[in-house]
Amino acid sequence: MISYIPILLMFVIAVGFAVTMIIISRIFGKNRPTAAKLMPYECGMNPIGNARERFSVKFYLVAMVFLLFDIEAIFLVPWAISYKNLIEHYGKLFPYFEMMIFIALFLVGYIYVLRKGVLEWGKSKSD
Repeated sequence: MISYIPILLMFVIAVGFAVTMIIISRIFGKNRPTAAKLMPYECGMNPIGNARERFSVKFYLVAMVFLLFDIEAIFLVPWAISYKNLIEHYGKLFPYFEMMIFIALFLVGYIYVLRKGVLEWGKSKSD
């Protein structure tokens, strides 16, 4: 338990420093609110419309497909890094065909996404 005291001390110092800086800025800082400062920032443009508009379902589908393919790419990196070790332990063919099966599954998923029309941005019947 004694070994955690430095961590607790650093946490207390960090929180104390943050709270102190906020209090000092409130006391000594200038507060001049204007209409421009109180307006929500939206990429330098004046906000128009309601912020509570619904997104198209296609947006969520594309986001999920991106996450799936991104995770697939993350699995390729460790395999590529450890390819030499895999060859030493399993021979030349096993690691190669193992990754080809993985890429084939990825390709099947990609074809499925294309056939479903997830990546088509034209107007559909559901929009």
